Amino acid sequence: MPSSPRLRVLCVDDDEDSRVMLTALLGITLIEAKAVGTAAQALSSIRTEHFDLYLLDSRLPDADGFELCRQIRDYDPQTPILFFSGAAYEADKKKGIEAGANGYVIKPDLDALLGSIKQFVSEEESDAPAKILPFRPNLNSISPFTFDPAAA
Repeated sequence: MPSSPRLRVLCVDDDEDSRVMLTALLGITLIEAKAVGTAAQALSSIRTEHFDLYLLDSRLPDADGFELCRQIRDYDPQTPILFFSGAAYEADKKKGIEAGANGYVIKPDLDALLGSIKQFVSEEESDAPAKILPFRPNLNSISPFTFDPAAA
């Protein structure tokens, strides 16, 4: 009996060490991750491959991560977008949500990152296909989610 495809996340980060870490971390949690370093590579991948979630850094060498988020949202209005960035100011978080992201996690909080991914992409059963949660931005709040480690 064939197994269901693994969840796929596109990680967009200019830092190679971050890309390697994210790919390994998500792989341990049975999520397939593709990592790219530029907005151009991300847009090319999005147009040719399917992803269950987009994970973006706010600073990229060839584009602003917030602009990339807007471009992704124009192309794909349903797939969740999550920022994982070292830009920790409230203004950065607000800018990410206003650009169309579903959430914003500050590096290096890996527990919050994994909790957010679980929130936005859930599986009904371990062998069931991925269930995609619809995009519903919450512009009245900086962070549209909370993470309770005890509930994970």
